[in-house]
Amino acid sequence: MSQSVFAPWDDPNEKPLIRFQNVTKRFGEFVAIDDLTLDIYAQEFFALLGPSGCGKTTMMRMLAGFESVTEGKIELAGQDIGPVPPNERAVNMMFQSYALFPHLSVWENIAFGLKRDRKSKAEIEARVDEMLKLVRLEKFARRKPHQISGGQRQRVALARSLAKAPKLLLLDEPLGALDKKLRQDTQFELMDIQETTGTTFVIVTHDQEEAMTVASRVAVMDEGRIIQVATPAAIYEYPNSVYVADFIGDVNIIEAEARPSGEDEYSLNWIEGQAPIKATSQKTFSDGQKVHLAIRPEKIRISTEKPDDADNAMQGKVLDIAYLGNLSTYHVELPTGQIIKAQTANTRRIARRDITWEDPVWISWSATAGVLLEH
Repeated sequence: MSQSVFAPWDDPNEKPLIRFQNVTKRFGEFVAIDDLTLDIYAQEFFALLGPSGCGKTTMMRMLAGFESVTEGKIELAGQDIGPVPPNERAVNMMFQSYALFPHLSVWENIAFGLKRDRKSKAEIEARVDEMLKLVRLEKFARRKPHQISGGQRQRVALARSLAKAPKLLLLDEPLGALDKKLRQDTQFELMDIQETTGTTFVIVTHDQEEAMTVASRVAVMDEGRIIQVATPAAIYEYPNSVYVADFIGDVNIIEAEARPSGEDEYSLNWIEGQAPIKATSQKTFSDGQKVHLAIRPEKIRISTEKPDDADNAMQGKVLDIAYLGNLSTYHVELPTGQIIKAQTANTRRIARRDITWEDPVWISWSATAGVLLEH
């Protein structure tokens, strides 16, 4: 059975769940969010990604109702939520600190919001049991928060946030307190839970790997603006700017001047005395226009012999090797002093290293391997 691909943003008939329409947020003179327009769809796992101070938490706090909009408006399910107080929005927020009640058991923490909503005892019991099952904490229902691990506390906070079945769950750096291994496990749990409940999740993170793992789409932000919104694969393969290319994953950036050399083909003059680089692009660049070529290290081959068939090949020497088990990244210094990273997959255990430090090597890549970006 082929699953239909979840991509409501490509369907012009789909109505977004959340609309930011020309939203600006000022704190005195400081512009935290700058004329931002964005649609997020029901059942998305949407990530706001960017460095500290880029405005992602401010966006989330406006959705939750903790901050008001200075200009523009935010709609949730077609309703302008500006005048709606936080406790009346179909939105819940899970904080990085989890904010659990230390004196209440896991069960009572999850039941807290339901009790405040004056639900019947039977309803509360059924819902809390359902939530405990969802986050696999049935055995820990009677424990207090200090008697369980950080990862389990994180799941209690998640269960409590989802107990009232919000349309939208906001997660502010939810995995920030967990160690790397647990973070990775928890990312997959989050994805499963999001899929099971069908709740729309919006996550704020500065961890690019996390955003790329969990999200249906990622908005890369800088200084109160969204630079690019796309699926993780599209952001990685087709960044729209040097900022995005550099922010996500490892990348080589080469500055050059473009010369059209055929249909969608360019010859890039980059350094005196080096042959031009061949590149392709669907975007049009003018003759002599300054450009950046962004190439991922895994798209660059490294070899001891000169390759016969490569569009681009140049010689250098190995300056450094980062060995990461399944991958090795070689830092190759060109005669010009520029350093290019090339990555290879280690498919077998390395009994003998073919290429080591200070070795002369050839690096090569195809004309289609890189992305041409405006200067």
